[in-house]
Amino acid sequence: MPVNLFPATRSNRASLRMLGPDGQPLARKYYAEKTGKDLDADEVVRGYAVDKNKYVVVTDEELERLQPEKTRDIDLKQFVPADSIPPLYFERGYFLTPAAGSQKAYKLLAETMNKSDLAGVATFVMRGKEYLVAIFSDNGILRAETMRFEDELRSPSDVGLPKKKDVPKAAVTKFEKLIKNKSKKRFSTKELADKQTDDLLKLVKQKQKKRVNVVKVETEDTNHKVIDLVQILKKSLAGK
Repeated sequence: MPVNLFPATRSNRASLRMLGPDGQPLARKYYAEKTGKDLDADEVVRGYAVDKNKYVVVTDEELERLQPEKTRDIDLKQFVPADSIPPLYFERGYFLTPAAGSQKAYKLLAETMNKSDLAGVATFVMRGKEYLVAIFSDNGILRAETMRFEDELRSPSDVGLPKKKDVPKAAVTKFEKLIKNKSKKRFSTKELADKQTDDLLKLVKQKQKKRVNVVKVETEDTNHKVIDLVQILKKSLAGK
């Protein structure tokens, strides 16, 4: 059943650029800590830390050989009760939409999963990495959640939470009343407003209107090659 995969979320946070004292944009770059020498992209290698100041170097060719076989299939392994998967495992959400010619099969699978209240557990490969995903049906729409692996989760004891203790019944009754007074019939998306970003954008517009601390940067072409760390990381994650 061919489907299209779309991210279910997007970042809408206000982005701030780092500037120097003269207003010039700053860029990150790699350099050798010992010598202070700047490094070009083709001089950078990756290493896995096995001890203090000791690394095992892994080449790009070796990483490519370790990548899973490229495939566009989402391989459903099993179906489980939808509420049996702890939300702590979920990492990022995607929508699955029917591709050409798959509308009937898509609708059949979505309705069957929705009626049985089951979630599908599957694997698929994206950008050279194999992911474990849970697939849910929400009112006839298939949704996928990439999942964290078991060793990525921390237990309550890892963060120092105390063991469960008996609570006095009177205290429980008191808290039940407090919760009931603040309970609503349904969740409101008004609670999801990003007030901090809204306030920042208002501040920027006010300062722009009043021409307060507004700088215009004149860029010049230069032969000096600056390495953008973010771009290198993106290429690394993409397997390039």
